[in-house]
Amino acid sequence: MMPARPPGRTETLNDQRLYFEVYGTGEPLLLLHGFSGCSQDWVPSLEPWGTQFQLILPDLRGHGRSAILSKPFRHDEAAMDLFALLDHLGIHTYKAVGISGGGNVLLHMATKQPERIAAMVLVSATPYFPAQARSIMAQYPDSVPEQQWEILRRRHPGGDPQIKAILASTESFATSYDDLNFTPPLLSTIQARTLIIQGDRDPLYPVQLSVEMAKAIPHSRLWIVPNAGHGPVIGDRWPGFIQASSAFLQE
Repeated sequence: MMPARPPGRTETLNDQRLYFEVYGTGEPLLLLHGFSGCSQDWVPSLEPWGTQFQLILPDLRGHGRSAILSKPFRHDEAAMDLFALLDHLGIHTYKAVGISGGGNVLLHMATKQPERIAAMVLVSATPYFPAQARSIMAQYPDSVPEQQWEILRRRHPGGDPQIKAILASTESFATSYDDLNFTPPLLSTIQARTLIIQGDRDPLYPVQLSVEMAKAIPHSRLWIVPNAGHGPVIGDRWPGFIQASSAFLQE
């Protein structure tokens, strides 16, 4: 049974005010939420994983209880934030799980400092933004329904200004080409054992992109989830995802 959760902390790292929580004991496991999510999205995973790992749950720059974005979000800069956090915590090698934007950040971490990450699980990550994703991203800020706004307000204490900065970043992704540009030669430098998970009906990233990554990353496996969209493990499949991820991470 998990002990009581310790309070989170906020530190200035890489010139960013970042919120994070650390608890449990064992191998460090970095859990990265998706874009527009927050660290609290991982709460359902705390009990099964907290008895096996030391969990590190950050709010990525601009998200959750971290400082509001002052410029568009970049995944490569978020990766540098997390290197600073791991260094601050005295952690050199680690394992990691990232969903969507969090998975994209992990691709940067695994290529920039490949020797540090032993194993990672990438859910709905992408080596680059395809045309179909760019079209959706360009329109997304103007199409968020009120129900989704309420969900975002629960995740982001900075309220509407914080949410608007996040949504503006989503729009900026539509014209960004240098942040996510993971070619097969670059992916081939990844040393981490990698489990790639993708829904076969993802409206943003076609399955072929995950196949490309699996072919390029040396020690990788590919799990295509049938009849599933973006974030295919969220919802009813979450317990199975935790079980499969735990088994993979502990091999």
